[in-house]
Amino acid sequence: MKALSKYEFKRKLEDLKGYRGRGTELISLYIPPDRMIADVSNYLKSEYSQASNIKSKSTRTNVQSAIESVLQRLKHYRKPPEKGMVIFSGSVDLGGDKTKLITEVIEPPEPVPMYKYHCDNTFFLEPLEEMLMEKDTYGLIVIDRREATIGFLRGKRIEPLKHLSSMVPGKHRKGGQSSVRFQRLRLIAINEFYTKVGESATEALLPMGKDLVGILIGGPSPTKEEFYEGEYLHHELQKKVIGLFDVSYTDESGLSELVENASEALQDLDIIKEKRLMNRFMKELVKDGLAAYGEEEVRRALKLGAVDTLLLSDDLRLKRVHFKCSMCGDEVIKTVKENQDIHPPKCEKDNIPMEKVKEEDPVKELTELAEQTGSDVEFISTDSEEGGQLYNAFGGIAAILRYKVE
Repeated sequence: MKALSKYEFKRKLEDLKGYRGRGTELISLYIPPDRMIADVSNYLKSEYSQASNIKSKSTRTNVQSAIESVLQRLKHYRKPPEKGMVIFSGSVDLGGDKTKLITEVIEPPEPVPMYKYHCDNTFFLEPLEEMLMEKDTYGLIVIDRREATIGFLRGKRIEPLKHLSSMVPGKHRKGGQSSVRFQRLRLIAINEFYTKVGESATEALLPMGKDLVGILIGGPSPTKEEFYEGEYLHHELQKKVIGLFDVSYTDESGLSELVENASEALQDLDIIKEKRLMNRFMKELVKDGLAAYGEEEVRRALKLGAVDTLLLSDDLRLKRVHFKCSMCGDEVIKTVKENQDIHPPKCEKDNIPMEKVKEEDPVKELTELAEQTGSDVEFISTDSEEGGQLYNAFGGIAAILRYKVE
């Protein structure tokens, strides 16, 4: 999915998730690509008849109106699109005793998995939300002879699952024990700890099945080699080990260090790509080089064709509102948070409130401007430390430049 398409799909789901019906009158209709439109229409006509039995007059009217709206949309299709379609329709509560009938048709980025007609006071979105989730998962194990931590990497999120501490004695024996006996007991304790870690990792990672595409093992030498070569993991997991990497820590921070040190093995992963882009941006910024940030500065660089890569936070939710004076024609543009109320400014010349002319999504606008000038666009998740820095320190909008803009 292209960056802008994914952003728009995510925004649309957020909008739909915010809608509420006053009763069970919001319809979600999932139509897979192999379903006949005629069959769907006949089913809806049957549901329309069944809806006449609803006791509440307002709910009955709203359900039937939603079904009629869906049927009207279906008339435009001879067959479902290539990946199927999902239709949402219903009277949503606007507050203040007001409702509004909306109907949205979505062609999702992945095939619709099933046929489903769902009626509730919210729209049924789970199958579409799953399409946004990263499915490929990497198991993470960091281990030394004192402790071990097990976790996973999915998309841009590192999630710790279990921490284990060992009972392995230190290298130096206490008095009263022979050296040979002490070493034998120590090796037994190490083996027991490795076995415990292997069992815990198997319990945590094996159920992930095909979504688990690889396992990374980190730790000091020779611990990680001992653990891997001793085959303490289930044989299905053992086959998925893609590398052993040196790490200094074996607590939760060791999981992040492992991902960082395994960057070459994971170079196609979004989290590694994002870290590299943000590190490149920061290096340019520190030396006052090819970097820009802030909406207006980046917009100016885009219009000049100076942007190599546009960096946008995944969590940006903004609106850019255009105002115009009805007398002199002067314009004012303000960018605010999406849910923030904004009062019309007064014209400095005529001292009258300006009129709102239009409202647009600056993220979409900047992305389209970047595509027109051949700039790359990257949405950076706040799941990573670097992504959080982009959002909090730079307002979520930054750019790596082709050349310096004076």
